[in-house]
Order: sequence, then C-alpha cells, then structure tokens
Amino acid sequence: MSIVFVPKKLRGKAKVNQETIQRLLDENDQLIRCITEYMQKGRAVECVQYQQILHRNIVYLATIADASPDIMPPPSSDVASNATTPSTPAMNGYGGT
Repeated sequence: MSIVFVPKKLRGKAKVNQETIQRLLDENDQLIRCITEYMQKGRAVECVQYQQILHRNIVYLATIADASPDIMPPPSSDVASNATTPSTPAMNGYGGT
C-alpha cells in the first residue's frame, strides 16, 4: 500500500523530509514500471489501480512542492557564465559587416 494513505488522525501531522519524498519517487518509479509491463501484456484493466496510486502520489508531491518556499538552487558556473556572455554575433565582435 502506498505511503500516501495515512490515517485521518495523522493527516497533516506527518513530517515531510527528503527521505519521505525519495520513497515516494521510488514508489512512483516502480508503479510506472508495473503499469508499463501490464500495458505491454495487454492487461490494461489491471493497470487502473496502479494508475490511481500513481496519481495520488503525484498530487501529494505537487502539494508538497506548492507548499514549500520558492528556493531556487544556485546556478551552476556554466549557466552563470552563459547569462553574462553576449550571444549574438554582432554583440561579441564576430559578426557584422
């Protein structure tokens, strides 16, 4: 059973940490593999329960992401250097007349 299914008395009280998120992502990976396998075997009806769990997990992860502060990781050195380097030929002296 998915870790998203939490008893009502514990809902909203569970601490969300990186380990919980990673477990959900790993579970989603396994669900996708299972769904794919069933689809390839022509057993689409059996996929429905796994698709519902996957959907619930994705909605839960999206809710966590929406509720978390908008913290952007620092840009890598490649991104930072590209942002300050002119990209058009006319601006960097390689183009023009």
